[in-house]
Amino acid sequence: MAQICDLNGKKPDIIYPTFWEYKVIFDSNADEKSIIKECVGERNHKITPSNISKNGKFKSFNLSVLVSSDSERLELFSLLKKHSKFVL
Repeated sequence: MAQICDLNGKKPDIIYPTFWEYKVIFDSNADEKSIIKECVGERNHKITPSNISKNGKFKSFNLSVLVSSDSERLELFSLLKKHSKFVL
């Protein structure tokens, strides 16, 4: 039987500041370091390679960024989404 996380309709409590983890997927020819720098600016962050697609069209990275609020976390997600294939 599958386990379901039931928060009774409530958002999880996130204590800020915190390092938030994103999975970012780019086209293989994208300059991920420049894109990440443009999106995160001067925020403390760490990017590590994650995977390359089987056919080599995409590459993915784990990105950990220090964020100080919900709005900052969501704004960063939107910026990353504009410049990448996918953000999780």
